[in-house]
Amino acid sequence: MPLKNKELEKKTVYSVLFALSAAHFLNDSIQTVIPSIYPLLQENYALSFTQIGFITLSFQMTASILQPMVGAYTDKHPQPFSLAIGMGFSLVGLISLAFATSFYSVLIAVSFVGMGSSIFHPESSRMARLASGNRPGLAQSIFQVGGNTGAAFGPLLAAAIVVTFGQRYLATFSILALIAIIILIQIGKWYVRQDFKRKNHNKIDTDNLVTLPRKKVIFSIFILFVLIFSKYFYMSSIQNYFTFYMMGKFDVSVRSSQIFLFVFLFAIAAGTLLGGYLGDKFGRKKVIWVSILGVAPFTLILPYVGLVWTIILIAIIGIIIASAFPAIIVYAQEIIPHKLGMISGMFYGLAFGMGAIASAVLGMLADFTSIYFVFQVCAFLPLLGLVAGLLPKIEK
Repeated sequence: MPLKNKELEKKTVYSVLFALSAAHFLNDSIQTVIPSIYPLLQENYALSFTQIGFITLSFQMTASILQPMVGAYTDKHPQPFSLAIGMGFSLVGLISLAFATSFYSVLIAVSFVGMGSSIFHPESSRMARLASGNRPGLAQSIFQVGGNTGAAFGPLLAAAIVVTFGQRYLATFSILALIAIIILIQIGKWYVRQDFKRKNHNKIDTDNLVTLPRKKVIFSIFILFVLIFSKYFYMSSIQNYFTFYMMGKFDVSVRSSQIFLFVFLFAIAAGTLLGGYLGDKFGRKKVIWVSILGVAPFTLILPYVGLVWTIILIAIIGIIIASAFPAIIVYAQEIIPHKLGMISGMFYGLAFGMGAIASAVLGMLADFTSIYFVFQVCAFLPLLGLVAGLLPKIEK
């Protein structure tokens, strides 16, 4: 029997959350294959670091720019099966990338994957909030940990299949996209059964929250944007260039460097799950502050340690820095509680956009200086976490 809106505010629908998490796992497994095969693409097409940065820019900017628009539209006109359609775009991009013949065809292929991501993230995040009951932080963590775990396993799958057998074997990842489409069709059917197409389908419980004046809401969103900039510029340096850093500094193989990247990405998955739980328990602001500023001591010493300590520190950094994003999303949703899709799309889009710009900027910086210098500079970015202290407390 369909659950009414009031019942949904109290009941956490775990089956939907885990299905969304599984789809997120498959989606992000596909996405993280792209940066994982950068060394292979560099060899196949004789690419510079600047061109590699532009591949990420093409992929993440298409994912970034469209997300707020998709979220705003689905707030007013819910599209239960748009998630499956978005995954179809990713499927087309994946197959195109497998058979790309030039740098420009690579750019077009990754743009299709980015479009799929722009449709998937805002609507699935909004569905996660509607299925969250009174545990929105945990719900966002369950949803996001699927994506982060997928991001961790993507490089391993790339190392085992694509690096071993060649670029054409990217097409085997289409199996993941097809499985995700089947899951997302079932989620769409659940959404239709709940009759969310009523006027207040986006309403969440705000009884325990402080209503902020408009100026404070705008100021708080600006602070969250600064924190997203800090977090994702730093994470971009790791996700896109850590393999090159490890190969250059420690002379490890491509396959070994991808395993070390897996350590970081798996730590992000663990930190994401932890962040949502702690946000529900202790408040979003505390988690945001500790997560971004608290990682600074570890990022500052990372460029100056040996191989073993690099692996240890990268795991610690991943756990701490990842715990912020579920808290940021839920905090933003709770200060603008009637625009779940738009807020989700805006912050996911900003995260992708920051990653895209960072990849291009850091790629050019690496060409002019060195990968080692890039990591030295980026180590200071988490100090921007100081501004989290300016966020107002919203829990009563």
